[in-house]
Amino acid sequence: MPEITPIEQAYIQAHLHVDPYTLLFRPEPEQIRLKLVVAQLVARQKARTKLPHWYARPDLVFPPALSVEQASSERTAAYKASLLVQSGKKPGLVVDLTGGMGVDTLAFSQQADRVIYLERQPHLAELAAFNLPRLGGTTIEFPAPPVDAVQFLTHFQETADWIYLDPARRDQQGGKVVRLEDCEPNVLDWYRGQPQAGLRSKARAVLLKTSPLIDIDSVVRQLPDVTAVHVVSVENECKEVLFVLTEMERPEVEVTAVNLRTAAPDERFIFHRNDEKTAHVQFSAPLRYLYEPNASILKAGAFRAVAEHQHVFKLAPNSHLYTSEQLQAGFPGRTFEIVGICKPDRKEVQIFLPEKKANLSVRNFPEATETLRKKLGIAPGGDLYLFATTLFDNKKRILITRKIFYPSLH
Repeated sequence: MPEITPIEQAYIQAHLHVDPYTLLFRPEPEQIRLKLVVAQLVARQKARTKLPHWYARPDLVFPPALSVEQASSERTAAYKASLLVQSGKKPGLVVDLTGGMGVDTLAFSQQADRVIYLERQPHLAELAAFNLPRLGGTTIEFPAPPVDAVQFLTHFQETADWIYLDPARRDQQGGKVVRLEDCEPNVLDWYRGQPQAGLRSKARAVLLKTSPLIDIDSVVRQLPDVTAVHVVSVENECKEVLFVLTEMERPEVEVTAVNLRTAAPDERFIFHRNDEKTAHVQFSAPLRYLYEPNASILKAGAFRAVAEHQHVFKLAPNSHLYTSEQLQAGFPGRTFEIVGICKPDRKEVQIFLPEKKANLSVRNFPEATETLRKKLGIAPGGDLYLFATTLFDNKKRILITRKIFYPSLH
């Protein structure tokens, strides 16, 4: 592992807001390994908002930028770690089979008595063993020399409270993959593995992180002891889907759709998968208020359940927009007040837009956003939000709305 000298640390700190690649065209300063420093700057800049506590530590050595991109954020890592605490009891032992940069491992160590970190790439394992104790991960164990996860499980004689698995979602050509069987390691092989190395025989529970594009129903069919699913978004961008596997028998799989936010309380909606099939939904023409579910609600497929729970009407079976006459505060998503409704016609729309500017979204509508924007002759921006959608009577309409930032005040 390359050590960063104090002089190089100071150089990095002095150039945190500079385009790192421009430094390569300058004369190499004395006692500065420029290529190494530039690589550190690129990685640190990617970590600035994602890993603020890591970014703030000049003594850490960062892995390549791709590892930073693939790592969990501190916020999603903290959420995952919170799932390990059952009935207020902290876990005794957590085994992270795919430690990577160690962001999740560090979060687990703040909840568990012991954490074992495993990583098949020696350079990442070496960096984690250097960085994590400096960040407070003093209860993390790093097998020396680094050991392959399958080999570790084969000889592991304890029963962990949790095993965590975050398989690599890239193929040998570097392309992104989604399905469990295409990941590395193949999750299905590990799940069904031989008794001496199978995941379920080594832990009371397994936490599996997957792509935000994963087919949730498919995973539930493939892994029969999934008892809970967590769809995690940050600032309304879906980041990951988590599956909890335990031997605890439950009649239904519980799904939590959570949107982690900075400037407002987190949004959390919990339902059971069968709720979506049995939820009673009513349809209505647009009323005074319009609601757009957050990304986690949409990914979780809680289209009917959220309508029933929040006491709102759906605009149409396949238009996942909702409406009500009275404001329903606390809806998990964005809330708007409808100020006009018109046909998708340039002249009609521009009556509401004297500056010919608005934010446009398409929901269950035959034209793409940019195509419709050109057709309507409007530029992006402004205070109004337009939703092009299909209503219950199959009519295509543009809903002109204004965002309500603080529903609790209305």
